[in-house]
Amino acid sequence: MLPMNKLTLIFLLILSTSLFSQEKNKDSSFVVLEDDPILAMIDSMMASGYFESLGFNDNVHKKKKYNYAIDSIPVFDSITYAKRFHKLNAHSPFSLVYNNYVRGYVDLYAKRRKKTTARMLGLAPVYFPTFEEALDRYNLPLELKYLPIVESALNPKAKSRVGATGLWQFMYPTGKMFGLEVTSYYDERSDVYKSTDAACRYLKYLHNMYNDWDLVLAAYNAGPGNVNKAIRRSGGGKTYWEIRPFLPIETQGYVPAFIAVNYVMSYAAEHNIYPIQPDISCFKVDTVGVTQHLSFEQLATFLEMPVEYIAYLNPAYKQNFIPNTQNANTLCLPAEKIGVFLMNEKTIYAIKTDKDIKDSIAVSQNNTTHLAEARGGSEVTYTVRSGDVLGKIATKYHCRVSQIKDWNNLHSDRLSVGQKLKIYPKASYLAQNKTIDQVKQEKLKTTNEDGYVFYTVKAGDTMWNIANRYEGVSLEQLQELNKNIDDKNLKTGTRIKIKPVG
Repeated sequence: MLPMNKLTLIFLLILSTSLFSQEKNKDSSFVVLEDDPILAMIDSMMASGYFESLGFNDNVHKKKKYNYAIDSIPVFDSITYAKRFHKLNAHSPFSLVYNNYVRGYVDLYAKRRKKTTARMLGLAPVYFPTFEEALDRYNLPLELKYLPIVESALNPKAKSRVGATGLWQFMYPTGKMFGLEVTSYYDERSDVYKSTDAACRYLKYLHNMYNDWDLVLAAYNAGPGNVNKAIRRSGGGKTYWEIRPFLPIETQGYVPAFIAVNYVMSYAAEHNIYPIQPDISCFKVDTVGVTQHLSFEQLATFLEMPVEYIAYLNPAYKQNFIPNTQNANTLCLPAEKIGVFLMNEKTIYAIKTDKDIKDSIAVSQNNTTHLAEARGGSEVTYTVRSGDVLGKIATKYHCRVSQIKDWNNLHSDRLSVGQKLKIYPKASYLAQNKTIDQVKQEKLKTTNEDGYVFYTVKAGDTMWNIANRYEGVSLEQLQELNKNIDDKNLKTGTRIKIKPVG
């Protein structure tokens, strides 16, 4: 009887001979084309400027495992690949097979986009501990930590052409189903911790459905509906490779790309790929709950950190500040800054300027009225006319194009004549467009008495709108001066104390 290691060697030789034969006879070696969805995603992430914003300096790790020249691209035969994949597959619940399709994506990550892979390798210590901890908590395979590389190239702010967002590329409905909240001011799909937990729950849900990890990957990318259709069209195929021809084009490359990433990240040094770390990366971070609205600029000033660094650690916040909602919001900081923040929290809150307060959407609540306040004022419905563009509409209502897109869930700048848009104009627009009668009426509503300026509430008024009418007055100041008034249920005719006279 032959020893086990000799049997394995014979098997690998037969496998590699078969692979060589297929490549030679069919000339079917797979090459990832320029319009391939995986390659398009990688190039889109590179074009977004995200990697540049992190300050990658392209200085590779000084200690190299092999004596390759810096620009050298090692070449291996199919026997070597087959051995390595056999070793990986022996310790994985995934079917980490080696074939022409997988080889095409190995060449993509290890050769054609080698520098991008090196940068993702440099980001791995930032994100992988969080991924591994969550995967272990849900008893999921640790190989799934490589999935965000395929999905988003480890960019927490990544947004696909169809609106999938974050490291794990959640579509809005799926994210909502797993508890990820999206507003105009923060997107929990970009929250590293919350999105990772949601992804683990979704992956576990899919595994309960298919009991096959390769099919789980296909369903994560294409959706269970498309996988179920492919199973039926294949005549009841039970593996990914059996149903692959019947899946969407993107999903046909998705699982091979995942297998290739597992290989390349495990054998990076063998391919002369070493981590390129960003200048602002931080491997030891911690989180703290924030109970008031807080701008990144305030934090940067007090903690002596660049605003870009704080934004990098807190990608869920769209406008570079943390809003004040009913629950505490998460702030992520370098571990050594957490103690400084906790010891000086009240001081940091106290140094807020009036601009910080008014720019913050901190007053947003869960009801429609307060949501309108948070977005800047009363809702306006605008009907798109011929010749309209988002920039023109944004200028008219004193807001930003990005805000209009967020408010209306738009994924492009295209508009149709007759299309209805929800707009929340700034107070400056409302002030400029008041009628003379409105201005006169408001003047009559303001009086000076007992050393304070008072305002008489009229129909439609909110504390937020009233605060915005007076220079140097914040919502918090109004609430403090009028503790005996229910600001969520203002009644017409109520007299509001605004500020001391003078």
